[in-house]
Amino acid sequence: MTVALSQDFLWAFSNVQKGHQKKVREFIEKFQAHPESGGLHYEPIQSARDKNFYSVRIDQAYRAVIARPSSELFVLMWVDHHDDAYNWAAKKKLEVHPATGALQIIEVGATEAPADTVSVAASQPGPAAGRMFAGVKDKHLLNMGVPPDLLPVVRSMNSDSDLEKAEHLFPQEAYEALYLLASGYTVEEVFADLNKPAEGKPAVDTGDFAAALTNEDSLRRFHVVEGGPELAEILTAPLELWRIFLHPKQRQLVRMRSNGPVRVLGGAGTGKTVVAMHRARYLAEEVFTAKTDRILLTTFTKNLAIDIQHNLRKLCSEDSAWGRIEVVHLDGWVSGFLRSQGFRHKIVYGEEGNEAWQNALNIVPASIGLPNSFYRAEWESVIQAQNITSADAYLQASRLGRGTRLSREAKKQVWKVFEEYRAQLNQRDEKEYVDLIRDARQWIETKAMKLPYRSVIVDEAQDMSAEAVRLLRVLVPAGPDDLFIVGDAHQRIYSHRVSLGKCGIDIRGRGRKLRINYRTTDEIRKFAVRLLEGRPIDDLDAGQDDQKGYMSLTHGAPPDVSIFAASAEEAAFLRKKIESLVADGTSPSSICLVARTKKLCEVYAAMLEAAGTQAYTIKRDSAEQREKPGVRVATMHRIKGLEFDHILAVAVNKGIVPLEYALDSADDAVAQRNIETGERALLYVALTRAKKSASITAYGDASPYIR
Repeated sequence: MTVALSQDFLWAFSNVQKGHQKKVREFIEKFQAHPESGGLHYEPIQSARDKNFYSVRIDQAYRAVIARPSSELFVLMWVDHHDDAYNWAAKKKLEVHPATGALQIIEVGATEAPADTVSVAASQPGPAAGRMFAGVKDKHLLNMGVPPDLLPVVRSMNSDSDLEKAEHLFPQEAYEALYLLASGYTVEEVFADLNKPAEGKPAVDTGDFAAALTNEDSLRRFHVVEGGPELAEILTAPLELWRIFLHPKQRQLVRMRSNGPVRVLGGAGTGKTVVAMHRARYLAEEVFTAKTDRILLTTFTKNLAIDIQHNLRKLCSEDSAWGRIEVVHLDGWVSGFLRSQGFRHKIVYGEEGNEAWQNALNIVPASIGLPNSFYRAEWESVIQAQNITSADAYLQASRLGRGTRLSREAKKQVWKVFEEYRAQLNQRDEKEYVDLIRDARQWIETKAMKLPYRSVIVDEAQDMSAEAVRLLRVLVPAGPDDLFIVGDAHQRIYSHRVSLGKCGIDIRGRGRKLRINYRTTDEIRKFAVRLLEGRPIDDLDAGQDDQKGYMSLTHGAPPDVSIFAASAEEAAFLRKKIESLVADGTSPSSICLVARTKKLCEVYAAMLEAAGTQAYTIKRDSAEQREKPGVRVATMHRIKGLEFDHILAVAVNKGIVPLEYALDSADDAVAQRNIETGERALLYVALTRAKKSASITAYGDASPYIR
């Protein structure tokens, strides 16, 4: 007997009243063990159009809807109060798509959709009824996964609004294809992007439901339960759907075999980190399986590495595989490695408290007339980024992206400042962190060290420095499945701009992209995307990236923007907003108040506490303690990698977003534009952490980003 869970069933189970969840869970576990048991009392649902639908009584209040399309296959479809369960079953049917072979849940009567769903009556078939997809043949729509019953609905559409209103009618693969067509993709480009044949699958047996369950599109919404322990894990966290349901493109990336480094791009919420975690498990369990094989999963920040480690542990059922996956942020790896090799240095960060840097600035040549901020930017983006150690190398170095031109003579004078700084560091036995990364790389190269890693998986690659990327290349020998790099320059919140190719990582022919946002509503996504419109965004390899085809599959209200005369009015609004959310059943821990700076976070946390609302500040260098109660408070930098039902972006004021002193640190117009893009990216990141709603507040002069 085969028992499968639908994604809809898990959503429904998560909404069962807490007092009944135990009984529902006991029923599911009993059902999974013995689905053919006579004691379950399957009852045909007379109102159901699908005659394979049955109901099973759980208790006085709840019923489960089960599909039994064959004698040996059972699919848990829905669970709800008695009448609601029957109403759900009356509107759905389970079918194998005749062209793609995918198992789909179809809404019965969709072709009789109300007038406000589509602009032209759905009963009017044919291309003449609607202009939007008039140039697309029926056979191509079918091969993209559009159910035959919904062809009239597609043919009625005239606008993007028509498509959005009808989204709930379509299986995800069909809506995704229609969205790409509406975004300007050709039919050929859509099939290439979806990795589907234009002519469909030959001779699909629409009665073979067991075979349909193995289809790539089926796997995004159905999961065959392997046994009791797995089922128990799933039911413990039914909304952690990322553990078992993957988009076909995500699944292909997880299991792809490559001849070299792979780069994966994707906007916020597209599941890049999920893919990275599943990839690590796949390689450990099925590719690099020797006891001495190691997989390194690394990222830019410590807190994100902690979050990944916590979630990856849920994926890895085999202790042997888990024990061979190392999760650590890159700076942490470098520190540990150098200590193991006997290196000891004092680390200095940036300018503040850095006496060596201040001493070097004492010899800045007044004749050139450049501000001190120029030297820091030049040091970080040219000298350190290109590993320049001599005046001759500096004279020949590329300064692409630097807005201030320098003559050859000026370069010679500027170099003296950097030469003095390096001498000051050496005298104090101090190093910047990028120097330690370089030391680690050079030590590995000089000693020809063979590390235990068979593959290195990198998350949030857009925030890594050039020297960090060079280190990644030497951590693992070049070869099959060696490097798997995911990132998104739209979310770059640190200043590094790196080309993988120029750092020795060749991804030609192995670049991939994810487009489906699973976290954020489309309304929030659109608002956030507009923050970066018109700004060139790189693809991590000296090319340009865009967000064409980037979409969300859920809808809700757009972010609300509230601007107040004074901070006290903003505070009163926030207190009322939080009280309203909690009164509607929202857990305070699923609400996050986000501010630009740490100091602001302290102010707002104190404001909440003074009003009697418990606040929990998410610290910079530690994971969120999810068991702790309270409304979350975090900086825009710290919230990266997290998600919450509701986001409150506060104090989005002029001078704060963008941060005035950050802009003032720019030494030329080019640097200022780059900093401003980073400030916009911070707000983009903050808003796209929201799953259900996002609110933006300001007082006094509001940020130009929200006016």
